[in-house]
Amino acid sequence: MVGNIILYFVVALAMVIFSVMAVTSKKILRSATYLLFVLIGAAIFYFQLGYEFLGAIQIAVYAGGIMVLFVFAILLTHKPNANAEPVTSYRRVAGVIASVVGCGLLLWAMFTMPMLSTADGVRSLSQALADGPDISMKMIGQAFTGTDKYQYLLPFEAVSVLLLACIIGGVTVARKR
Repeated sequence: MVGNIILYFVVALAMVIFSVMAVTSKKILRSATYLLFVLIGAAIFYFQLGYEFLGAIQIAVYAGGIMVLFVFAILLTHKPNANAEPVTSYRRVAGVIASVVGCGLLLWAMFTMPMLSTADGVRSLSQALADGPDISMKMIGQAFTGTDKYQYLLPFEAVSVLLLACIIGGVTVARKR
């Protein structure tokens, strides 16, 4: 049990460090590599929770397939060894403000939006946490991967279609060069 807690904090710290490095690196291929480490860290969390299939899918699809697509798109649209242009200070401040506002909105939505279907009806995550320990990992998993009302599989798939459209756009732009 103590080993799992230590592993959790080590992987969480590594994910935070690699996330920051991914968005602050001046070389875009290094950023993609740091993102790969973050995705592998997420897979470790799945394995730690006992979701071996989901962890294997995380490694195969995201750490494998999606990262290959990212690197392919990067190599088609950028010179691999070129440094990124420095971001001006006003854009950096605007980016930090947008990130803080986005995180705040995400936390607000996560804790107030109806999410979990129980025998008592649909509850938000904050209501479920306040009511007691009757919330399970299975309920959270069904909320995120279900197709019923207040479940989030459709938005997840819409994001993957958006990602595919971005990659096709990158290939199209690279061909016109």
